[in-house]
Amino acid sequence: MHNPRPALKNTQQEVRIFRIRSLLAFLIVMLLTSLLISRLVYLQVVRHEVYITRSEDNRVRVEPLPPTRGLIFDRNGQLLAENRPTYNLTLVRERVDDLEETLALLVDLLDLPEEEVEAFRQRSRQRQRPFQPALLMSDLSEEQIARLAVNRHRLPGVEVEAQLLRYYPDAEIMSHALGFVGRINAEELKELDVGNYAGTHFIGKTGVERFYEDELHGQAGLRKVETNARGRVLRELGRTDPVPGQDLTLTLDKDLQALGHQLLEGRRGSIVAIEPGSGEILAMVSSPGFDSNRFVTGIDSASYQALQEDIDLPLFNRAIRGQYPPGSTVKPFLALAGLAEGVITPEETIYDPGYYQLPNDSRRYRNWLRWGHGRVDLERALAVSNNTYFYTLAHDLGIDRLSERMHTFGFGERNAYDVFGESTALMPDRDWKRARFNQPWYPGETLSVGIGQGYWMVTPLQLATATSILANRGEWVKPRIAKRIGDQELAVDLPDTKEDIVLENDAWWDRVFSGMEKVISGSEGTARRTGVGLKYRMGGKSGTAQVFSLGQDQKYNAEELAERLRDHALFIAFAPIEDPQIAVAVIVENAGGGSTHAAHLARAMTDAWLLEPEENGRNVDALLEAED
Repeated sequence: MHNPRPALKNTQQEVRIFRIRSLLAFLIVMLLTSLLISRLVYLQVVRHEVYITRSEDNRVRVEPLPPTRGLIFDRNGQLLAENRPTYNLTLVRERVDDLEETLALLVDLLDLPEEEVEAFRQRSRQRQRPFQPALLMSDLSEEQIARLAVNRHRLPGVEVEAQLLRYYPDAEIMSHALGFVGRINAEELKELDVGNYAGTHFIGKTGVERFYEDELHGQAGLRKVETNARGRVLRELGRTDPVPGQDLTLTLDKDLQALGHQLLEGRRGSIVAIEPGSGEILAMVSSPGFDSNRFVTGIDSASYQALQEDIDLPLFNRAIRGQYPPGSTVKPFLALAGLAEGVITPEETIYDPGYYQLPNDSRRYRNWLRWGHGRVDLERALAVSNNTYFYTLAHDLGIDRLSERMHTFGFGERNAYDVFGESTALMPDRDWKRARFNQPWYPGETLSVGIGQGYWMVTPLQLATATSILANRGEWVKPRIAKRIGDQELAVDLPDTKEDIVLENDAWWDRVFSGMEKVISGSEGTARRTGVGLKYRMGGKSGTAQVFSLGQDQKYNAEELAERLRDHALFIAFAPIEDPQIAVAVIVENAGGGSTHAAHLARAMTDAWLLEPEENGRNVDALLEAED
């Protein structure tokens, strides 16, 4: 039987397979199309606001506008701190593709010394808000700006921006009183209002710049700009202008400050002058000073280390932080304490054989004049600076009453309203010694305090403040260094001012003033040479503070001692006595006797303040040569 041949092609089956495959392909295409359409709907409709905002952020940028820092003037309108135009190098990390590569290129282009490279890199890593420019370098030179401009295409995220930079015309003279601004560091960033300091790279670090930072800084503004894909600004869309900082007028007199600096040139010490009636600080000199302009843009490590290691401590503000035994300058204050407590009377006298002895104690506490001054009353004791009189007074007062009375003049306390960093120094008492050394207070220590030695420490500002309160006959006016903020005068009656010192008998002030006048104008006065040719009535008191203690039978001989072991010279003064216009405190470290090495400096300051130039014939150079 013949079998039929099988068919080579099943057309119906192939058609059926094709239709199935086509349907599956169509379904897959439709599914994918549906997914694509769903995604487009999600992006264009559901997430429309989100992505249009992101797009706008890429195209439109908000940039901070830092305010112009307020200027600082002296009381006569002389400029003490100004702003000079400069060019800064900034970097936005979010716009940099390769940070290390960019930094390496910048180091090469700027030709930075090796010791500055690490600091440069650290500044680039300083934490900032997103898209906030970090300050890499200030005060670029023209050559550096030109190199950066030529290579701008290789430096995305890097900008050279013009900004005003703080400058101090009299940097060394005003360095301690004004302070300085410097770059904002990471710790300060945590405490600052980031919105108000956006775009600001500098902040007050010390002195007036630090205390009045809020007033001097102002309020930051902003501008909205359109940028291209590389972040370059195409046009400005809108802005809110910054509010500049307020100008600050100080109570300081630039010329008097310069005189004080000249008087102390080549020495270590301080001169502080205050107007008693207003509490205005006229001069606040600390010597030696330093060039504060070097700190604005960032001092190099080698120079900073040299300043720190300088044996004369130029960075140390002696006027407000230097602590010295006040020596005999405190005797007028002790005299008033004795009168107020009824321990002495103005007419009462003691006999001085050249020493004082405590009851049942063989030790002799010596007067500076070894054979003594004989019989002395209050006024003569002040004029000749008799130690025995004040040993007796201190013993009769006792440390408790003595310390309490000295606190009323501001000793052992911060007194100034707006002086940043002021020290309290130390007014000792038995409670302090128990807490500090876990020891009782001894009567001999009271005697040391009675002549301004022992544990008692003062700052020059503190001593000048007490002198101004003394000149005011006990009326307290808080010292301050700012006279006017913008157009607003600073009030004389400042918060936390101490209560006035009221004596039972106002004539006691006159007796103490008379004794202080005799210091300068009396025939026995310790500073009588200073009073030669004086054209007004002046009260003063010299002081000599020991750097180390002498033994019972040792005699002080400056020639045998190393220079830094010699006594400090101190002097306080106010004038005119009948209507005080200036109170001065002078401290010259390791200079010797206060009547010889400090009194004439106080006289030069009062002459300059009270006399017209044609009346003041005292040449400073001749004055210093005469001393030498």
